[in-house]
Amino acid sequence: MKKIIYFGETVKGYEIPVLNEREARAGAGILFVLAMISFMNAFFLQNFYFLKLFIITFLIEFAIRVLINPKFAPSLILGKIASRNQKPEYVGAPQKKFAWAIGLILALTMFILVVISDFRGIFNLIVCLTCLSFLFFETSFGICIGCKLYNMFHKNKAKLCPGGACEIKRVEEIQKVSLVQGLIVVLIMLIIAALHLSKIVY
Repeated sequence: MKKIIYFGETVKGYEIPVLNEREARAGAGILFVLAMISFMNAFFLQNFYFLKLFIITFLIEFAIRVLINPKFAPSLILGKIASRNQKPEYVGAPQKKFAWAIGLILALTMFILVVISDFRGIFNLIVCLTCLSFLFFETSFGICIGCKLYNMFHKNKAKLCPGGACEIKRVEEIQKVSLVQGLIVVLIMLIIAALHLSKIVY
């Protein structure tokens, strides 16, 4: 059983167990799309069937990730297939386990509230939006929010973060945002707001 139930892979040259961030991001993207479809059906159409189905799937997914072994989690298997031609980006497994444990807690909470109790309210919405935010930041920006929280609760800080975020001490020139770039973003947002208020696009 020891060869089946474990968390993180041992890779030569790395002092801690690691996971492939590319697979994790791809898996997060798959779950994000399914979560959005389910959430939209529930929020706009009041059809909770897909949401309940997704919550059960989400709970099973994260139970496998945290309690058994991430390599057997369905979305990560699909992520492995999708990213198999890309060079692996190894990240520390400890912070990922912590982050995914948060996901498991959220999934279990939603399972009890929505699937078992059929409860509907603002709390459900908050939990759903939290899950969506975690998945969105992971897949879109490579930012693991749960991994950021890891440092708040552990004396030993996270190592091997996505994009080398743990090791980066200064921002490179190409990463800096100029005043002009900032103004462009603000201007576009103001134009969109003006179009919305004027109802030109309706």
